[in-house]
Amino acid sequence: MKIGGGVFYGAPRASSFLLSLRRHTTLRTFSCSSFPDHIGFIKEVAATQPPKHLSHLLRMLKTKGESIVSPRAKKGLFPLAIPLARNSSDAVIALLRWPTAPPGMEMPVVEVRKHGVWLLAKTVDQYINRILVEEDADISSEGNADLFHAAADAGDNLYKKGDYAKSQILDLDVYLLKKVGLFPDVLERKVMLHLQKGDHVSALVTGEFYTRKKHFPGFARPFAFNAEVMLKIGRKLEAKDAARGALKSPWWTLGCRYKAWAAQIISLYHLLYCVVFSLPFLNLYCRGWSPIQDVAQIAQWEDEQIEYIKEKMTEEGRQEDLNKGKEPSQIALDEAAFLLDLASVEGTWDEAAEQISECYKQAGLHDVARFIQYRD
Repeated sequence: MKIGGGVFYGAPRASSFLLSLRRHTTLRTFSCSSFPDHIGFIKEVAATQPPKHLSHLLRMLKTKGESIVSPRAKKGLFPLAIPLARNSSDAVIALLRWPTAPPGMEMPVVEVRKHGVWLLAKTVDQYINRILVEEDADISSEGNADLFHAAADAGDNLYKKGDYAKSQILDLDVYLLKKVGLFPDVLERKVMLHLQKGDHVSALVTGEFYTRKKHFPGFARPFAFNAEVMLKIGRKLEAKDAARGALKSPWWTLGCRYKAWAAQIISLYHLLYCVVFSLPFLNLYCRGWSPIQDVAQIAQWEDEQIEYIKEKMTEEGRQEDLNKGKEPSQIALDEAAFLLDLASVEGTWDEAAEQISECYKQAGLHDVARFIQYRD
């Protein structure tokens, strides 16, 4: 199974099972009447099937006060993203179009960042469900009825208003995990709370659960986060292994930079100190703040992986793969994944898009190539 440009979700490394300062991107906003544009774009340009309840989600996002964005406004964005809306934090919510997803797999909902994406939900339905639950749990919300109305029949099939109160589950995160699904920020919040209480065993168990491949296949974030946790509690060898596991997945799914500038590094010890006094600070961290160290440093690889993939993209590297019996189409897929990784570290997406697109053409994925190269 291939997803994302290399072996299973994209990281092309032989040992893998998978495939900047923030720059403001100008995106045009649209009214509800533009929703068919998203459906048409996904079918015609992204060359895949749109999620059944995408229009419902777009209505909900608009009701929440978020600005609907043209799916064609891809300039400056991660090339595999289909933009949907810009939220109050000025971040873009999008669908992730895996290049080689298995048949029937829905596109996940992500938040697009300078160096990659942050997973919000594995499907549109799951994201709708979570929004409704959180809205229902927020007794101070005045737009509660409007949001449920925007969800229409999709909401009725996913969540009944009042179910959260009826469940008698007091912890919203627990309800989400039990009744809705698994979410990276929720699981990370649970781990951090265990650490704040000094319960290292529970933190480790939850962290290990987070990294199970079946939960978030293709995403490096669980392993990167687990590496930070291991390092915090003094398990340096396991932290190194976890970080190396993260770097065998697409780097644009790390949820942080491959390498962090010193000014962006935040101490987990200091973080836990702040958590005692400020839970909102914890929420900010679990939405993807910079890690304790950059992942490459924890892995003790520094620039080694960067140099490795650059060597793989030379003529000598390609010939070596051919001599080993690798198909030219697979070499092209691997190179596309390498280019995405490098762009997440040291370049811009637009600069790499044409070369990435050419790799997918060489691999025979012409629809994906056109989608990546598309600019409004």
